[in-house]
Amino acid sequence: MFKREGMIPTILGTAVSLASFSFSTTTRKYKTLSHVLLGFGLAHIVLGVIDLFEHHHEEQ
Repeated sequence: MFKREGMIPTILGTAVSLASFSFSTTTRKYKTLSHVLLGFGLAHIVLGVIDLFEHHHEEQ
């Protein structure tokens, strides 16, 4: 069965982190925005992975 509770934030965080890299490479004008997006994305990845591990132990 597909574990949606942790997978959705992890995928969202990956997409946002990749978007932050595109902002940082295009111009220096969006440097602060790229740092904010990178932090937001990494936070979602960490929280999503934690959620995946928590629900993995509950199923067993």
